Amino acid sequence: MKLKHILPIFLMLSGLLACTPENTPGSHSDPEMDSFIAELMGKMTLEEKIGQINLVSVGFDVTGPRVSEDVEEKIVNGQVGAVFNTYTPVAVRKLQELAISKSRLGIPLLFAFDVVHGHRTIFPVPLGLAASWDMELIEKSARIAAEEASAEGLNWTFSPMVDITRDPRWGRICEGSGEDAWYGSRVAEAMVRGYQGEDLAAQNTVMACIKHFALYGGAMSGRDYSTVDMSLLKMTEDYMPPYKAAVEAGAGSVMTSFNDINGVPATANRWLLTELLREQWGFEGFVVTDYTAVEELIPFGVAKDVRDAARLSLEAGVDMDMVSEIMVDHIGVLIEEQIVDPQLVDEACRRVLEAKYKLGLFEDPYRYADEQRGRDIPLSKDYRNAAMEIATRSMVLLKNENEILPLKREGSIALIGPLASSRRDVIGNWSGGGRAADAVSVEEGMRKLLGKDVVIHTAKGANITNDTLLLYKLNAHGGRLDYLDPAKLLKEALRAARKSDVILAVVGESQGMSGESASRSHIGIPQSQLDLLKALKKTGKPLVIVLMNGRPLTLEWENEHADAILETWFAGTEAGNAIARVLYGESNPSGKLTATFPRNIGQIPIFYNHKNIGRPYGGDMLDKFKSQYLDVSNEPLFPFGFGLSYTTFSYGELQLSSTELGKSGSLSISVEVSNTGSYTGEEVVQLYVQDLVASVTRPVKELKAYQKISLSPGEARELTFTLSPDDLRFYNTQLEYISEPGAFKVYVGTNSRDVQEAGFELVW
Repeated sequence: MKLKHILPIFLMLSGLLACTPENTPGSHSDPEMDSFIAELMGKMTLEEKIGQINLVSVGFDVTGPRVSEDVEEKIVNGQVGAVFNTYTPVAVRKLQELAISKSRLGIPLLFAFDVVHGHRTIFPVPLGLAASWDMELIEKSARIAAEEASAEGLNWTFSPMVDITRDPRWGRICEGSGEDAWYGSRVAEAMVRGYQGEDLAAQNTVMACIKHFALYGGAMSGRDYSTVDMSLLKMTEDYMPPYKAAVEAGAGSVMTSFNDINGVPATANRWLLTELLREQWGFEGFVVTDYTAVEELIPFGVAKDVRDAARLSLEAGVDMDMVSEIMVDHIGVLIEEQIVDPQLVDEACRRVLEAKYKLGLFEDPYRYADEQRGRDIPLSKDYRNAAMEIATRSMVLLKNENEILPLKREGSIALIGPLASSRRDVIGNWSGGGRAADAVSVEEGMRKLLGKDVVIHTAKGANITNDTLLLYKLNAHGGRLDYLDPAKLLKEALRAARKSDVILAVVGESQGMSGESASRSHIGIPQSQLDLLKALKKTGKPLVIVLMNGRPLTLEWENEHADAILETWFAGTEAGNAIARVLYGESNPSGKLTATFPRNIGQIPIFYNHKNIGRPYGGDMLDKFKSQYLDVSNEPLFPFGFGLSYTTFSYGELQLSSTELGKSGSLSISVEVSNTGSYTGEEVVQLYVQDLVASVTRPVKELKAYQKISLSPGEARELTFTLSPDDLRFYNTQLEYISEPGAFKVYVGTNSRDVQEAGFELVW
């Protein structure tokens, strides 16, 4: 039997993949909707049905290698179902009026955009949002994004990106929640709820799109668009859960990924898009490709020409073709030649029309083109305040030697670095309708907060990079990076440093150094900036590093020599105000990492929940015959879940309600957490589980729960977590989702490394 026949059989057995009474999304059939769409489709020609599955790109942004042509003529001819990259009520109304008043049947258009971490009010990049460990705030950021996007004519966002990755060289790690599938599932659910609200037809909601389906974060060598080759067990356990969680949260659409999966590109993968997504998970929305992905089946080598590419993608389960327009050009002919079943077009068309119906577009096609909402809602004071709050909670304090932070509001500081005065970089990549002019730079935030209390000496200090090829690539993709004389920049920085009490070095990546097509083989701070840091260190002044970046970085020198390191990611519109507040103690950092920071690139891929092995590393590098490197510890620089505070927390002894957990029972784990420092602070108390003996190798730890709490100085609180047998289930070699009796450990602590443990037995 061939592998392609074995895959569905195995996956049918999986509790993750199979539909059961407890987890089936179920039928959401609406008789009124069904009747309306059936009547409409009865009037449609084949060409008009194919037109509904055509997504064109025109307007304010370019997010791929090509833009569509003759869009207005195609809309009038019924050859367009959705428009990508056009927003504002005026622009949307213009195109919608063409569809309503000029096309034969007046079918409204969908309007889509990459609203990834905010629309006009920009929040931290998703990896930063995830570091808040606050699902209410994450959902709130998506809710505000939906309010603003819908006010500017949009009704469909290409978000959330729920791809799990363990390789920080991959640029798009910044768009996801990190390395853990359980935590990523919670983020996915929160984002879908935020975008879609309780009523998709409400004027202030947008349809979510789960991306990128599937396994995009597993790209080989961390190179974007590259091959993904992994076992069924690995994909089922470690990568698929967030997609399924977003489906069960009700996401209206799914986007295919650019990669192949074990030899079959996602856009042509019937097992993935039909057997798994629809038949097993019960997904009822529609599937859209990523940018020109249908056309790219040809260079993949699975389609011989554009006709073949159109056929393969439609037969796999694609419902909408983004930008390549191959389906609209060729599917009709393929049906005439009896190569393609017309029923596939009917199914795809129906799914697209159902989405439009659920969004209320047939009732009022202009409901998202309200100019008054477009004037009143974006960038409101409340939204900017929310952006500042969320930004402060996403920042991660990585080091704070001798409690140099928070800084005192006196004396003088040297604010140095190529990112210190940048408005464009703070809003990061995929910043949607966000504008640099609306953002607050670090320098602006510092001056606003400090006024005349602190003297600020500024200097750029270094170029983002002195690598001229990299600069050329970054500028070719929308950057505005200058190259100035490095010697002159350094001289100015040292002058500022020598007359200041403390050095604040704002360094890291420019916004274009992470994101799509922004993989890096070396993920340290660029050499130009590292040279600056080394020179600043020699002045003998306290050195505080403020990082901006969209991925984990290798920071061994920085961690050894800096007095403090604050990870701020790309923090959004209110970044400068938020960073200033954290540096000066107006806000206490409480973020925790959701992706491991390696010591060097040789450790990649590195993640906390790796499997047990026969010769595990025990921390002693002299014990030769273990799974280890000769030249560096296996341990990361900063582990998953890590993050410091201006205060300190202590943990009491773990208390278990029992040493046994029955098949239908529950187990309570209690711990007292105390604030032993001088500041009110928030702590993310994390609970992990380890299955000590199982029929397949299990991870050394798995995150199963957490609680984020705020404690005043001297305050203590007892926290209780509850585990059930369902929390201990896993996938066996037949991909059955089971639990097995035996010994377990539970770990509770401040991160995945610094924990205390207790044991219990699962008994039948």
